[in-house]
Amino acid sequence: MGAQQVQVREGFAELYGAEPEGVWAAPGRVNLIGEHTDYNDGFVMPFALPHTAVAAVSRRTDGRLRLHSADVEGGVVELSLDDLAPERDKRWTAYPAGVVWALLEAGHPVTGADINLSSTVPSGAGLSSSAALEVVVALALNDLYELGLQRWQLARLCQRAENVYVGAPTGIMDQTASACCEAGHALFLDTRDLSQQQIPFDLAALGMRLLVVDTQVKHAHSGGEYGKRRAGCEKGADLLGVDALRDIAYADLDAALERLGDEEEVRRLVRHVVTEDQRVERVVALLRAGDTRAIGPVLTEGHASLRDDFRVSCPELDLVVDTALSVGALGARMTGGGFGGSAIVLAEEADVETITKAVEDAFATAGFTAPRVFEAVPSAGARKLS
Repeated sequence: MGAQQVQVREGFAELYGAEPEGVWAAPGRVNLIGEHTDYNDGFVMPFALPHTAVAAVSRRTDGRLRLHSADVEGGVVELSLDDLAPERDKRWTAYPAGVVWALLEAGHPVTGADINLSSTVPSGAGLSSSAALEVVVALALNDLYELGLQRWQLARLCQRAENVYVGAPTGIMDQTASACCEAGHALFLDTRDLSQQQIPFDLAALGMRLLVVDTQVKHAHSGGEYGKRRAGCEKGADLLGVDALRDIAYADLDAALERLGDEEEVRRLVRHVVTEDQRVERVVALLRAGDTRAIGPVLTEGHASLRDDFRVSCPELDLVVDTALSVGALGARMTGGGFGGSAIVLAEEADVETITKAVEDAFATAGFTAPRVFEAVPSAGARKLS
């Protein structure tokens, strides 16, 4: 039994005076390629991290929800299921409470819960700490209340919790990655029909590593800039007469951009989404062909598109990418929603130390907060621990 699992189980007993009925885990994720495509019905390719949100949970029968996090100052927060309502709660509790609200709204017979949580997923780093919290609670309640929901259904409910209850206009990728990823694989997900393919992605066996560089610049999805990008994409689809930007074929991109005329901002957003969908398909094809090193330049192209067309990068993310590439990285790009968070760097195993030191030195020279650098290992999705 891992230390985090023991801590959460023992903490539950101290808080609530009884052993939990079970302990569950759900991971954060890194998105290899496919950024800001999920809410455009496009393709994404995340994989799960070893960093997890862990929850010890028991049922209640009195319509009360008691929530505690070992990572947040303060004691147990007690809520009434009858009082749960969207966008009222601005605390961390909105994520687990939103899941309970979404289950109830969908007609599932949840009568309350005691929950103790702990997470090792870095918050605000673009690694889906919120999705991990949502999915671990959803999986626990699905098991305890024998709701019989499939993993993709849990992801949908968690997305609804975040969109409606929390008020963050995120796509379906983060929750699906946390719920459905498999160890040693990246998840090729079509966000329109939620069809999934597990693509083998074992870099260590090939002498490579994927580093995550957390810039320590925090971002928040419920902030206005993310919503503006999403609204701009919807405007582009509307102007082009399609249901979503997914429906613009890469071969038809130039013609589509011409039709948008002087809508310069919308043109940039459309160009990013259409080319990014194509980049996901290229990465899938390269991995299937066993040409894993060749995905590096595709990742770097994705960063340029996010920086120049979607305009969601920041100086710290650009510095990671530029520095890593200058000392031999195979490819690098920002990952996650942007405006801070993390970058990923694909590197030969022998170059990891050199790249890490170069990035740390570059941040020190620029006067930025020291970054956190760690290896991303494709790990298991949400699961019951005990």
